[in-house]
Amino acid sequence: QVQIVESGGGLVQPGGSLRLSCTASGSIFSIYSMGWYRQAPGKQRELVATVTFGGGTIYADSVKGRFTISRDNAKKTQYLQMNSLKPEDTAVYYCNRSPPQPDWGQGTQVTVSS
Repeated sequence: QVQIVESGGGLVQPGGSLRLSCTASGSIFSIYSMGWYRQAPGKQRELVATVTFGGGTIYADSVKGRFTISRDNAKKTQYLQMNSLKPEDTAVYYCNRSPPQPDWGQGTQVTVSS
């Protein structure tokens, strides 16, 4: 059974920073590429960043230069460092394989507001 747990979200002012973490049980990490996704109210879930098993990264244009994805394969943990946050970054953030497998975690809420 796959279990994914995201953490690190919260309320932050525009321009602030947060670091999200994700741990996963089972075989979710293995040799797969992993991603951070987000879903804002009334919008579809979108992929914002991907990290390959070897550490290569890909970012959505909306977060490029502000977010950094990384992973620790030994700990089955991945991270998302988010800097220069904007109100439009407000969403529930999820991690999963990229492309995703069917089981999702609860996500962690990120709210950017003054």
